Amino acid sequence: MQLAFSTNAYLKFSFQEAVRRLARIGYRGVEIMADVPHAWPACLLDEQKQAIRTSLAENRLAISNINAFMMNAISDARQKYWHPSWIEPDRHYRQVRIDHTCRALTLARELGAPCITTEPGGPVEKGASWSAALKLFVEMIKPVAEHAEKEGVLLLVEPEPDLLIEKADQFLEFMQHIDSPAVGLNFDIGHFYCVGDDPAATVPKMARFTRHYHLEDIAASRVHHHLVPGEGAIDFAATLKAIQATGYDGWVTIELYPYVDDPDPAARTAFMRIHDIMKECSL
Repeated sequence: MQLAFSTNAYLKFSFQEAVRRLARIGYRGVEIMADVPHAWPACLLDEQKQAIRTSLAENRLAISNINAFMMNAISDARQKYWHPSWIEPDRHYRQVRIDHTCRALTLARELGAPCITTEPGGPVEKGASWSAALKLFVEMIKPVAEHAEKEGVLLLVEPEPDLLIEKADQFLEFMQHIDSPAVGLNFDIGHFYCVGDDPAATVPKMARFTRHYHLEDIAASRVHHHLVPGEGAIDFAATLKAIQATGYDGWVTIELYPYVDDPDPAARTAFMRIHDIMKECSL
């Protein structure tokens, strides 16, 4: 396993400054926000893409993932991360999400990223059928999965509290309707903890689909608020051992976007604590 950090905690910094700081802390990988101010695909110029490549090379950092979940650039008044979603009642809003995801897949191929992450459908409208919403999500994502196959990039769905797919069993049901080898799971350790799926027990259950991990701590209340590892209730030693037991040797990206006002201490503390756990567990 290798540790990376998501630049969504560094939205008040340029991408170049963010990676410089993260490399200095000790990270060897970064998750790039396919969003403002770092890499919004819809208006990213070739020279800006080259600047990203140059900055990564100069700081000896690899790309763990491209985060196409958040959409701050749209700044939807309902919720700037979740909307527009895959299951909007208005097909024009759905198309905004589809187009963004396709652009992020192309960007990932251009930058040499192995995968992108996206939301698990979106919020289900009040009074709407969960099954009908799942059917719509599957219908919307299938052509995007074909684009992912063409680009040679993985499209990873990330279950999240309060969205269409929250729990492990719901993701497994979703995958019964998907036959694309490009679609997989972004296993967010904190998200599964929030909805009552014990992370360590859920890791082997989902291993055949998991292609990337997000890591953050969550309070014992299970309220969805990302915390620095060690400040919540998750047993990271047990979870990381479970990941190792599956044979996974890819990226684990620490995601601490609530610390946007002062990200360096959070990134540094998280690195030290998780690195120490991995060392103690011989991971």
